[in-house]
Amino acid sequence: MKLGDIINDVSLDVKTCNVCLDSVITGAYVSDLLSDVMANAKDGNVWITLQTHLNIVAVASLKGVKGIIIVNSRRVDEAVLKKAEEEGVAIMVTPLSAFEVAGKVYQLLK
Repeated sequence: MKLGDIINDVSLDVKTCNVCLDSVITGAYVSDLLSDVMANAKDGNVWITLQTHLNIVAVASLKGVKGIIIVNSRRVDEAVLKKAEEEGVAIMVTPLSAFEVAGKVYQLLK
């Protein structure tokens, strides 16, 4: 499935996205613990989290995560968005909870 499909179907607010719409998403990972994401997220995943600090971009880049979905309408600083653009990591925001987003993404990917 393409990231653009997930963005449309889940109604995500895209904050950064160089050429992300055509990124192929192979799965999703839900966690707010960076070390857990580093240990378990897979290349091609979309990451669902409430974290908004700069380190999320570094972890996403390290693991090959194609996009980060930030839940609960949390605000993302401009410095984080700028770094995500530089690294080619899509950042999207939603008012939904992590549980709701995970359920929707799961249904789309299965």
